[in-house]
Amino acid sequence: MRKRSANKFCLQAATVIEVNELRLGNQLKKLREEQKMSEEEVAEQLSVSVQHIHKWEGNQSYPDIQQLLNLSDIYGTTINEFIKNDAALQNRINIQEEEKEDDDKLLHPGFYIGIGLMFFGNFLSLIIGNLMIMMVTNIAGMLIICFYKEILKLLKGVKKDFYEQK
Repeated sequence: MRKRSANKFCLQAATVIEVNELRLGNQLKKLREEQKMSEEEVAEQLSVSVQHIHKWEGNQSYPDIQQLLNLSDIYGTTINEFIKNDAALQNRINIQEEEKEDDDKLLHPGFYIGIGLMFFGNFLSLIIGNLMIMMVTNIAGMLIICFYKEILKLLKGVKKDFYEQK
């Protein structure tokens, strides 16, 4: 029993090490060391501070796309190699692209849902004769119009958490 749990632990530790080696920062540090360059030399070539290099190699932050292109030139590799080996970076790029696509839409579905709710509330309050219904639906409609994207992000997070628990 003990041997089995030790093997399981070793397998998990090896998986963690393998995943960490694929992170962009670990790749950058390995490539820099292979080129026998210091953090200062790389920082000077990129016109950034040494702290930037340290944070990138420590997986605390990511370089922007232009810096990734410059790093790929310095280390003689491609930007594709950086991106395809780091799942966190891929996820970050996908999220930023989704946000950009959302920002391109002038009138998102939340606008139509909110306006529809407001009209429905006004119509219902006229039929029933209760102004409270109109006030509540107008406020709800305005909140949906203003916070539609945030509501979607919240619901996506809840859905993700739900499936991760299974």
